[in-house]
Amino acid sequence: MSDAEELFDQYAAAYEQALSTALAPSGESREYFAEGRVAWLKHCLDEMKLPVNSLLDFGCGDGATTPLLLQGLNAQSAVGVDVSAKSLEIARKRHGNERIRYESIGEFQLLGQTDLAYCNGVFHHILQAQRAAALAMVHRALRGEGLFSFWENNPWSLATRYVMSRCAFDRDALLLSPPEARALLRDGGFEILRTDFRFFFPKALRAFRKIEDLVYRAPLVRSIRSSAARPLSKKIVIEDFRPRPALRAGFDRAGVRGQCPACSCNTNQEGTAQPT
Repeated sequence: MSDAEELFDQYAAAYEQALSTALAPSGESREYFAEGRVAWLKHCLDEMKLPVNSLLDFGCGDGATTPLLLQGLNAQSAVGVDVSAKSLEIARKRHGNERIRYESIGEFQLLGQTDLAYCNGVFHHILQAQRAAALAMVHRALRGEGLFSFWENNPWSLATRYVMSRCAFDRDALLLSPPEARALLRDGGFEILRTDFRFFFPKALRAFRKIEDLVYRAPLVRSIRSSAARPLSKKIVIEDFRPRPALRAGFDRAGVRGQCPACSCNTNQEGTAQPT
């Protein structure tokens, strides 16, 4: 059993409570951040005029974001994969249906059939030596023009680090800085399309949230980052770096070759990628 598998099996039943406790300083729920990520991804896809029919929720956990992706992106089918068997049991019971299925990493077999892969706050839980292999799995799943939406927490944000320190399953996370994330994606065979930063302001400062739409390219204080990329065979990655309580999402344009809902350890970063 891997460290991540053991960790999330342990917290499967208490995941939502642990996440709510960690996010309390932001004044928002995990749903707020999950819905915000999906809405921003939809905005980016609309700008690129790219429809999504099939999607992969990589590191889906208890599956709560998968139906949001399916509905928000108007997709026809979705597959959620994770290393935690206990989390997958919960996901299947709560969200599984004829359009959404959940599989273990070992069962997952899709090759070159997926339009969009989505990943939020997963890679900071993967050992550095294993990240390339995880990324290769995403790359193989994407079709030639597929996209990878890669979200991670922004380690440059003190607010993000504070929120993560309050989260039982995030305390030992190995954060990725924006440059580290982009290098990982490039080495994995992805072309980075954009990097954005989202979720700068907590609920108490929500009057300023419209500013995020003007400064989403700036890695300010408490953001979550998101990246969009596509493979050099044609995979694209979109990353978003978000801060905690104040999160950010980011998208960067570059070439990449070659890898917890609202709670993303490290700096917040997310994105979209497509295979080359």
